[in-house]
Amino acid sequence: MLPVRDCLPTRSRAVVNYLLIAASVLVYGLEASGIIAVSPDGQSIAGALVPAELVAHPFASLPKLLSHMFLHGGMGHLAGNMLFLWIFGDNVEDALGSVRYLCFYLACGIAGALAQVALNPHATVPMVGASGAISGVMGAYILLYPTSPIMVVNPIPPMWLFWGVFIWLPAWLVLIEWFAGNLWSVLQPSEGQSAGGVAFAAHVSGFVAGLILSPLLRTRARAEYDPWRGFLTGRRRFSGRRQSRARD
Repeated sequence: MLPVRDCLPTRSRAVVNYLLIAASVLVYGLEASGIIAVSPDGQSIAGALVPAELVAHPFASLPKLLSHMFLHGGMGHLAGNMLFLWIFGDNVEDALGSVRYLCFYLACGIAGALAQVALNPHATVPMVGASGAISGVMGAYILLYPTSPIMVVNPIPPMWLFWGVFIWLPAWLVLIEWFAGNLWSVLQPSEGQSAGGVAFAAHVSGFVAGLILSPLLRTRARAEYDPWRGFLTGRRRFSGRRQSRARD
């Protein structure tokens, strides 16, 4: 299921979340322009994390635990990650506070990367992308707002004629379905290491890190919101409108 948006209120501007999105887009622009070196086959990117290198030279590779989160392997990879971060990140930052949210984001990204390295320490395929960090954001979101209405693309195309292209589902269903799909892929012998260039172990571990860290770092009560009431419910039925500058 592809999420499109939520309708949760925020009580302050998600400055860090916006900056993370901007930084990722900027870095991708540097990749595309050749300022950040990318090999002709796309298999090598300056700043990417290579598991075998981290194992062999851990101290020299430490900076890449951070830099790899801002690199992406293509426009589709970037767009997908930034969509998820835009939907879920602002509300998690709202609950954690900006500074703690930044630390949380980076910690989940590192946790996801280390899990992927542990699964296949001899891999020479570079790891890039913010998926581990964003998975942590999703883990925090499901704890904070499990019944938040999430608009998703209707996963049954023939039903578009009757229900429409978009339907609303509760956050817990959307995120559990996403997590279960990634966990299943990790458990497949031929896929868990990094099938098709997707680091499923980083997704799963980042999500679990988000579940663990978010209760420890939360500084504010959850924003009040209207819960999900039905999968065909329209946007007008939710009164939890965004309150960008309303403070506690």
